[in-house]
Amino acid sequence: MAATRVVETIVRALAGRPADVPPGLVTEYPELGRARYRRGGLPVRIGGWCLGQASVSAITLWRTIWLAEDVPLAPELLLHEIRHVDQFEADASFPLRYLWESVRRGYVRNRFEVDARAYAASRLRAARQPTPWR
Repeated sequence: MAATRVVETIVRALAGRPADVPPGLVTEYPELGRARYRRGGLPVRIGGWCLGQASVSAITLWRTIWLAEDVPLAPELLLHEIRHVDQFEADASFPLRYLWESVRRGYVRNRFEVDARAYAASRLRAARQPTPWR
């Protein structure tokens, strides 16, 4: 029994724990339903270390979005990360290209980060606009 708890603790520390996005957010932004979500885990810590901090708010690897334990499920953040899911799916070399962009331009000016911020902002603006009737 004690050994099982130790293994569970180690797995949670490395892989985090499953998390759900509130159904209302998925209704408003259906694309959020395409990813898997996890809270905590090693990916958010490694991302933080790369930026000189303890953790990042979120990091995406393929179709899984890891969120820091205490970060709110804000639409802007989730839409930003779902754009990274799109980037992973669009090009098998994306992880290497992302790293190269970060080395060359830094995190903020990385073109994939710029694109993700623009996508999130565009989706938020569109959600605030009334839907035209046809």
